[in-house]
Amino acid sequence: MGAQASGPGRTGPTVREFPSQREEPQAREPFRARKRLSLRSSYGIGRLLLAVAGIAGLIGNYEYVLLFPTFAAYNVFTYFTVQSAIAAVIAFVLGAIVAFRQPKDPQWLDVFRALVTTYILVSGIVFLTIVIQSSSRDYSIEVPWPSQVLHFYIPTLALLDWLTDTGKARLSWRFLRWILPYPIAWGIFTFVRGSFVGWYPYFFLDPAQVSGPLETAFYCLIAVLLFLGIAAVLVATSRLSWRPRPRGDRASSVPN
Repeated sequence: MGAQASGPGRTGPTVREFPSQREEPQAREPFRARKRLSLRSSYGIGRLLLAVAGIAGLIGNYEYVLLFPTFAAYNVFTYFTVQSAIAAVIAFVLGAIVAFRQPKDPQWLDVFRALVTTYILVSGIVFLTIVIQSSSRDYSIEVPWPSQVLHFYIPTLALLDWLTDTGKARLSWRFLRWILPYPIAWGIFTFVRGSFVGWYPYFFLDPAQVSGPLETAFYCLIAVLLFLGIAAVLVATSRLSWRPRPRGDRASSVPN
């Protein structure tokens, strides 16, 4: 018997295509990503608004001091509040850029954010204490809107941003060792500069306005405790809200 040739109308076996079982989760993933991006974008927008408020407060504060003919305008940049506010604007802008681009903050950014948040909170508390104590002394302190923005509103909102941000990194307790170097350097500079120009940004640093070195040391000790206490709260809250990262990505944010 000869082999039967296949005719032109004959076809091979039919192959049926079934929908992939992975299509459904692939369709859901972009939705979840968009949801996370929307939440992070809201933090980015908020930080940009804080940066704008900080710039407005700095400009308004500078224009306010120009109203006093006996005040040297360049002295305004020696205030701890002004220096920390400038750093806060930088931190807000960097934080906004990262929030728009990444679902999680890099650790170096949150180290910087924690430093700045600590400094502006201490500035606000110290300024509020000075304002309250001025009522029992022979002078009064005006609190114009730029001072309110720099000392009260921005520190409060920055703290709220830190506490509610689930994208921040986990900070090591070794972070506390990095809190004091800048305030100490600022204090030394202020004392040395004040001895030459005869002007100090805060009354408790001015030897002519305190009862003696012990009173100045007392105020400085309170400031140190504030710095460390607020920084400890920020570290603790970062660890409470921390979610485990992939294995091999748990390096501390602060070097040994």
